[in-house]
Amino acid sequence: MTTRLDLPDACLDKIGAQMQPEFFQALCDPVRIALVAHLAASARPLTVTEASECCGIHFSGVSRHLGILRRAGVVRASKRGREVLYQLEVDSFAASLRGLADALESCWASGKAAASPHVAD
Repeated sequence: MTTRLDLPDACLDKIGAQMQPEFFQALCDPVRIALVAHLAASARPLTVTEASECCGIHFSGVSRHLGILRRAGVVRASKRGREVLYQLEVDSFAASLRGLADALESCWASGKAAASPHVAD
């Protein structure tokens, strides 16, 4: 049986398992958010030059931002000759966000149930 005192630790474990700091740190920059949106709207992988069209910054800055997103698992990079192509990791990105949402909903439901007054028979 879950008690009010058990909920914070249980929820911390559930939510903590879904929260990868590097993933969320990679998403906390407006340029990287614009890159994610641009890659999501693209029907194909983009070069750094193509990706930089969304951001209004030099492609070397875009390359650095794409590297941060790649290390966080948000995008994947592949080589084509001398070019590097970037593509959004849609499945893993969505799964990370979905897992966090599920953990939050589960904790909220458990907390709501624990806070409900029990009716005596």
